[in-house]
Amino acid sequence: MRNAYLVIRSLIVWAMLGPIFFFSVTILITLAKIVGPPRTDRFVRFFSRLLLLGTGASYRVYDVANYDPKRTYIIVTNHVNILDPFVIYLATRKFACGMELESHFKIPMYGLFMKVYGNVPVAVDKNTANVRKVFRLTKETLDRGINLMVLPEGTRTRNGKVGEFNDGIFVMAQKFKYPILPMSLVGAFQLKRKGDWMIRPSRICVHVHDPIEMDNVNREDIPAIRDKVREIVAGPVHAELIAHPIDPPPDPEFQ
Repeated sequence: MRNAYLVIRSLIVWAMLGPIFFFSVTILITLAKIVGPPRTDRFVRFFSRLLLLGTGASYRVYDVANYDPKRTYIIVTNHVNILDPFVIYLATRKFACGMELESHFKIPMYGLFMKVYGNVPVAVDKNTANVRKVFRLTKETLDRGINLMVLPEGTRTRNGKVGEFNDGIFVMAQKFKYPILPMSLVGAFQLKRKGDWMIRPSRICVHVHDPIEMDNVNREDIPAIRDKVREIVAGPVHAELIAHPIDPPPDPEFQ
């Protein structure tokens, strides 16, 4: 009976989210071309809240005392599902864009939305020209005072746990001297997981941690910073998995 309820619920949710997404993205793209993306910040927040409302998930942000929303940060968080960018955006309190695989820019509507809003495309081929392009676009974004959202695992989790972080964004943070703002997405895996189309009832909590300053960080310190940030991000996520095991549990292949 419960499975039947979840199937029906998920069908209804997807039927609502599709029109909400395409209608909202069309409006946002139009507004951004007229007034510029940063001036549409309040509309992006409204759209993001509308998407979460459509899933039926509750949402809460836990900010640390010394998080200054007026500063420019490289926001580093765990990657769970396709709703991550909108969940993160609501926690930033300032206009932000993200890093996305270059192939995502080819997705109808979504790709145009990302291009118009200045997201940084990341090519799979890490040749010198592509790496230099990512470095240049990242610095230009941060220098304009725009927060950059990054998911350094590079892929969505298959078991709810936080995977290993790639070095790239930490190399750039050290080079450009912008602070890293770790965030933890808790409860998002229960809502929607990779390889499963169903959307389940969930309570999503975003934990905003203390910023990590990069002014005095040397290149040889990057691995330690990377591991420190991963440990910070993983803390609340793994604690929640222990306190409230995933129901249903993830495929044994990925546990």
